[in-house]
Amino acid sequence: MRRTLRITTVIFLLGIMVGGGASAGAADLGLVKMLTSNLGVTEKQASGGAGSIFNLAKQNLGAQDFTRVADAVPGIDKMMAAAPKAEGAAGMLGGASSLLGGGAPSVSGVAGLAGSFSQLGMNAGMVNSFVPIVLNYVKSSGGETVMNILQSALK
Repeated sequence: MRRTLRITTVIFLLGIMVGGGASAGAADLGLVKMLTSNLGVTEKQASGGAGSIFNLAKQNLGAQDFTRVADAVPGIDKMMAAAPKAEGAAGMLGGASSLLGGGAPSVSGVAGLAGSFSQLGMNAGMVNSFVPIVLNYVKSSGGETVMNILQSALK
């Protein structure tokens, strides 16, 4: 009986040390590492792609909402800095949209993401692979409300 209790206690303590609790998991792995391991992209592509998504979100969110998202993502500034600058037609569309006061990302936002991903050596379809991972990461580190804020900025 004592031996069973000891074994159970050891297993429980190992579970706490290894698992770190329910809130651990994705947030501990780091977004860039999650993207590289799940999608087979390079660190530069993962960082720049995620940064492009966060840059788009920043354009479409108020300062307070974006701060909530940023607080949930360690290293967000580095990722955003790693995102390529918009060039060519996508950049011009985004600029024209800003001048016209376009709040929703619409086609120019999506085109901007596709252009950024292309500059990173990825096809436009990778945007659809990145977004769910980024959203799940934000949900695990910031909660469902923060994930919903980010999701609304990407529509």
